[in-house]
Amino acid sequence: MSDFDLVVKGNIVETDRIRFDGWFAVRDGVVVAQGNADSTPSARETLDVRGQWVIPGVLDGQVHSGSQANQEGIGMASRAAAAGGVTTMVEMPYDDPEPVASRPQLDKKIECIRTESHVDVAAYATVNKEHGLEAIPGLIEGGACGFKFSTFEASPNRFPRVEEDILYEAFSLIAPSGLACGVHNQNQEITRKNIARLVADGDTGWDAFLRAHTPLVENLATAAIYELGAQTGARAHAVHVSLSRGFELCNMYRRAGAQASIETCVQYLMLNHEEHTKRFGALTKHYPPIRPKAEVDKLWTHIANDECTFVSSDHVSWGLERKSNPDIFKNASGGPGLETLLPAFWTGCIEHGISPTLVVKQLADGPARHFLLHPQKGHLGIGADADFVVLNQERYKFDPSTSQSAVTWSSFEGREFLVKVAATFVRGALVWDGQKVCNTPGSGQFVRPQGTSRA
Repeated sequence: MSDFDLVVKGNIVETDRIRFDGWFAVRDGVVVAQGNADSTPSARETLDVRGQWVIPGVLDGQVHSGSQANQEGIGMASRAAAAGGVTTMVEMPYDDPEPVASRPQLDKKIECIRTESHVDVAAYATVNKEHGLEAIPGLIEGGACGFKFSTFEASPNRFPRVEEDILYEAFSLIAPSGLACGVHNQNQEITRKNIARLVADGDTGWDAFLRAHTPLVENLATAAIYELGAQTGARAHAVHVSLSRGFELCNMYRRAGAQASIETCVQYLMLNHEEHTKRFGALTKHYPPIRPKAEVDKLWTHIANDECTFVSSDHVSWGLERKSNPDIFKNASGGPGLETLLPAFWTGCIEHGISPTLVVKQLADGPARHFLLHPQKGHLGIGADADFVVLNQERYKFDPSTSQSAVTWSSFEGREFLVKVAATFVRGALVWDGQKVCNTPGSGQFVRPQGTSRA
């Protein structure tokens, strides 16, 4: 009898190559062997998906499942993750009514992950005035995979602003741990002035949000983040860059020796202001705003040049009641994305002549390394968790009406995708079979940092 639990055969996509008709073997949830089709071993179970794509499980590096109390939560979000090929969610700390800013709060979230999640979860932490910077060591010890801050106050309690001098102290405390300091990059003073002026003029229609959030609003904050990293030696990370200038700033600091990293979100690559925001209005309201097509095209050059650390969804499941006000400024920012991150980004790469190997780099290897979860996560090499996704190559228009998320709307509705998630496995166990979630709540695990980064 074979000592392998599972052998998977298919077109296996890695960061540097595609192994057509390759295979890997799994024992006790871990990849233990790999090779080509002419030497496939026997196993207790064989998954023969030759002709289909097999990629490492996606790590979505920006998920907000707790931003609206009693609506979605870890359990339901993890169902959407499984349906989207996301095997590890990186959960943001901005829960309602207060963020994860102390060790007891982190421990409570970990317990929730262990009892409710269908996929694995890593957790960000943050700071607030109530618990102060003194909570940082306990959060690091507790297993936080990074820290998230904001230069803009989206909510006084849930999503507070952390002023730059306090950020300097926080970065200094975090730097020795090797964890990244991610920051929501938005200049508060200019934002509020711009919005006040537009509201006073009665200029609050679908296109006003973009004009309120000028490139200066984003780029000044992005530059400040990287300068704080250079001053403290911390790993400074801009969490959702929508402008080419942000990549130029990151590259400049990298060349100077700083540990600068950068993230964009799939909506900034696949949606544009002229077409999608005009069509969907407040459904496409994100921070930063969806940009004009000319700027979207520039972002793709940075993706193609491998200048991005990773791509995420910034998932949050606001109900339509938070997205239906004719005054654009009175709507919530953000939208669901766990189920569209992989098919949308894969489609965008194919449309831009970019290999699927870069999909793996941006959605699996990149975030795993960034959050220090590599070598456990992000690849299908020997010793890695057997987290993987089987993809059918097919054309279809995305329909959010059957979403596993808390909401059944999407700004990707009707968008043609080129791949569909046929199956999702976590540690060698089937989680999504293409139609339904197959495991039980609590099957997912909390994952802690363990590796080294690639800025």
